[in-house]
Amino acid sequence: MTITRLDPEERLTGAVIYNGLVHLAGQVADDASADAEGQMADILRQVDALLAKAGTDKSRLLSVQIFLADMSDMAGMNRAWDAWLDRDNKPARATVEAKLANPDWRVELTGIAALR
Repeated sequence: MTITRLDPEERLTGAVIYNGLVHLAGQVADDASADAEGQMADILRQVDALLAKAGTDKSRLLSVQIFLADMSDMAGMNRAWDAWLDRDNKPARATVEAKLANPDWRVELTGIAALR
C-alpha cells in the first residue's frame, strides 16, 4: 500500500494518507493572537484545505480530538465548531485540556477521515 504525505514540514507532515484514511497532524492556528473561537475557525479552514487536497471533505471525518489549553475556552471553541460542523455527518469527538507547545495557542485539533 502506498503512503502519501501532504504538506511536509521540518518535523511533521500535515496529513498522511494510508489504507483509505487521512490522518491529520495536530493543527494549530496561523494567528495565535486570536481567541479560542478565532483560532478554532482558523484551524477548521486548514482542515478543510488538507481534506480537499487529500480528495475528501469534513463529511468523511471519522474522529476528531481537540486539545484546549484551558477548558474555560470550550464555549468559544464550540461556537466555531458548531458553525463549521456538517450536522448530517458528525464525527466521534473528544475534547481534553492539555498544555500546548506554544503558550499562545488556545486550541489544537487532530483527526482521521475516510477517503471518497
